[in-house]
Amino acid sequence: MPPWLSQAEIDDLCAPLTQYAAQLRFIRGLGLTVRTKPNGAPLLMRAHFEEVMTPAKKSKHTKCQPNSAGLRLAYAKG
Repeated sequence: MPPWLSQAEIDDLCAPLTQYAAQLRFIRGLGLTVRTKPNGAPLLMRAHFEEVMTPAKKSKHTKCQPNSAGLRLAYAKG
């Protein structure tokens, strides 16, 4: 498997767009970094595509919360 997406894979991703310029705009709109081949076709690296398009694993860390009790205590002393 090559390190870049094949033209068939890019065509499938960008369907129904067939013009290379339209495909480039669409891929960039997805937030992907895309290069241009000498013939104008988009060149998209497979590793970057999978990194951006695969949902990130959720961390089990809880969202940071302010210590309201400590804040009240700090202002009560002053």
